[in-house]
Amino acid sequence: MDTQSKLYEDADEIDLLELCYMLLRHVKLLAACLLAGAVLAGVVTKFLITPIYTASSQIYIFTKTTSVTSLADLQIGTQLASDFQILGTSRPVIERVIRTLRLDTTYEKLLQTITVTNLSNSRILEITVENPDPQLASDISNAMAESLSLRVAEIMNTDQPSIVANAVVPAKPSSPRLSRNVALGALLGFVLCAGVLVVQFLLDDTIKTAEDVEKYLHINTLAAIPLEHGQEPSRKALWGKPGKRPALLAGKPSTGSKGRKSYAAPAEPSASASASAAEGASPRALKTKSAHIKK
Repeated sequence: MDTQSKLYEDADEIDLLELCYMLLRHVKLLAACLLAGAVLAGVVTKFLITPIYTASSQIYIFTKTTSVTSLADLQIGTQLASDFQILGTSRPVIERVIRTLRLDTTYEKLLQTITVTNLSNSRILEITVENPDPQLASDISNAMAESLSLRVAEIMNTDQPSIVANAVVPAKPSSPRLSRNVALGALLGFVLCAGVLVVQFLLDDTIKTAEDVEKYLHINTLAAIPLEHGQEPSRKALWGKPGKRPALLAGKPSTGSKGRKSYAAPAEPSASASASAAEGASPRALKTKSAHIKK
């Protein structure tokens, strides 16, 4: 019972050093997958993903006639900035932009491309627009700033807030970022390849060398029988059917006097032959055969 539990423990044990050696043996494959992932991500980013351009404009919430004379006025200005941020995404403001630019879109669709933010510790609102057309992104951002100023003047019954900066036509897309996607693609290719190799390593519980026999079965190997080139060992040929003695490790049919083929009777396996035959078999499959080997 102790021997079987020991075999199970050895078979389920993961050798991290051996795992690292396995990955080093496949370093060329890992490098190829890393390169393939980078190339694939670059091609997809460059030719299949639509570039998006970003344009931003800024408005100052105080009007030209507003005087800031105390700390209370500054605090009120900060609170008004939060209110104007909500007004920036209201339906009247965005629908006015649609009418002004004669856009073929709806309020819901245009709202998804607009972001109104209050810059930290300031009374300035920044209106950011994302669009595949750089010129249209700039025009929508400027129209949003103008529409929001008019809406604030209507609600507050005062002058329009000042526009701090108009949006300019962006020269480069803001997304996707080619360098980032290439790096992520390379990392993904490497991780997927390494994951497949590790899974194959963990699922492969066959004995391949004499050292594996000593490691998993705790017996010494006296000799090794090499196979001929192209010859594959089969578990049935090595161990025979359950309940019967093992078959010959290598047997050739002989022709009798009447031309019939016959096989020589199998000999009892020695400890060295059985240990050598264990190479290529599973430790779990060998646990029931350890009695033959120890004989």
